[in-house]
Amino acid sequence: MKNLSIIYFATLLLILFINPCFAQEEEVYKTLEVGSQAPNFNLPGIDGKKYTLKSFDKAKVLAIIFTCNHCPAAQAYEDRIKALVTAYRDKGATIIAINPNDPEALRLDELGYTDLNDSFEEMKIRAKDKQFNFIYLDDSATQGTSKAYGAYSTPHSFVLNKDRKVIYTGRIDGNESGGNSEDIKAAIDAGLADKMPAVTKTKTFGCTVKWSSKRADAKASLEKWAKEPVTLEDIDENGLKELLKNPTKKIRLINVWATWCGPCMVEFPDFVMVNRMFRHRDFEFISISADKLNKKDKALEALKKFEASNKNYIFTLDDKYKLIEAIDPQWQGTLPYTLIVEPGGKIVYRVQGSIDLGKLRKAIVNNQYIGRAFQ
Repeated sequence: MKNLSIIYFATLLLILFINPCFAQEEEVYKTLEVGSQAPNFNLPGIDGKKYTLKSFDKAKVLAIIFTCNHCPAAQAYEDRIKALVTAYRDKGATIIAINPNDPEALRLDELGYTDLNDSFEEMKIRAKDKQFNFIYLDDSATQGTSKAYGAYSTPHSFVLNKDRKVIYTGRIDGNESGGNSEDIKAAIDAGLADKMPAVTKTKTFGCTVKWSSKRADAKASLEKWAKEPVTLEDIDENGLKELLKNPTKKIRLINVWATWCGPCMVEFPDFVMVNRMFRHRDFEFISISADKLNKKDKALEALKKFEASNKNYIFTLDDKYKLIEAIDPQWQGTLPYTLIVEPGGKIVYRVQGSIDLGKLRKAIVNNQYIGRAFQ
């Protein structure tokens, strides 16, 4: 046993020696200690400018908040960050935000509380939607700044004094659903008074930073979903009417399509993506093929190509006007046709023709039965 122990530790030391990343990983991601000099950065902002620490020399206190688009906890704090910016604009403190995430490391099912990914272009969209009044920087290219500061969740805040030393690291406040930013405010106020805050370090609650090393997991999730079975069931007029009544507790996204409809075939992969985003929530995607029943095999072949493992139906009657009336009397009959139906059968979204994917995702996540916050 003694010899085995010697061999084990010798092997471990060898691994650490030949694989420095293994040995240094804890150090690389270690959160800056209070009193540490803040590392410099050179990052692009959504306004088209580049920013470094020197860009904020006029600020007596600089607060850096690592946050992102997709995380529900991060979204819960956006208005409070805006309020902080307004409150301290004329007091000598500047608040900025940095997105630490690699958007390619995000699984689609991690986007179930948002309409947006964490890409640079979609950072611009979120900033416009929420009218951000703060500088929003992107660290996705190398994630070097996020690693240097040791950000490990979103949101994660760091308060720097006039010498750009860390005087506080941790949460904005202790109440995701409605705090008043008391923790970061206390730190900023202390910095403005050339003092240390009473509390210099707290824990944070939020989503983990999506490091580039997680790209493999995101890719594996796509490969797993691609293997799910794809089916196509028959449905008649009465079946459609029951479907539209939606007796479930979920909202239903319904798309009527056909293999002979060019726009239908082009946009169908978007519905598969949306389904993967939201299907773990109170949501389901249902497709209805308007192909003739004798073309069922062709329709099924297309669905398999799309990896559409959601519920799929094909209308059994040749009379397409009965299809139209059963789906929605307001539908004029043009394909594709897309609906969102709330529990109880209320139609809250109708699009005749191709969808705007951004608007569709927003309509889903902003629906009262879904929402951007943890339920």
